[in-house]
Amino acid sequence: MRFLINWFIYALAIGITAYILPGVRLDGIFSALVTAAVLGLANGSLRPVLFIFTLPLTILTLGLFTFVLNALMVLLAAAVVPGFTVDGFWWAILFSLVLSVFVYFLGEVTERPERTVRYVRYGAEVRREKDVN
Repeated sequence: MRFLINWFIYALAIGITAYILPGVRLDGIFSALVTAAVLGLANGSLRPVLFIFTLPLTILTLGLFTFVLNALMVLLAAAVVPGFTVDGFWWAILFSLVLSVFVYFLGEVTERPERTVRYVRYGAEVRREKDVN
């Protein structure tokens, strides 16, 4: 269930970001859902491999090359998804930056609060107290 919520949040963030940026076009809700799935698969499978291969370049640029990898993932999604287009490399970098901000804030809004349990020692006995939150 949490997977579907995260997927819809990601699709909503893609839709908002495409609406804000003039160099990125999205045809509809279905295109946003497919783009979210393609970006999720690319970031989960292809990006770690590319990150390992380009690690010396990433270290040399003090981590700035990761923006290039993010832009490449966005351009790959634009090439695969029919209703999602990006005008160029710089729009892909800007799209990935704005998208990450929206995903962060939307994820914080919908995230369940973490449960905290406190254990208290009474002599040799340890008791579990109720949730501290």
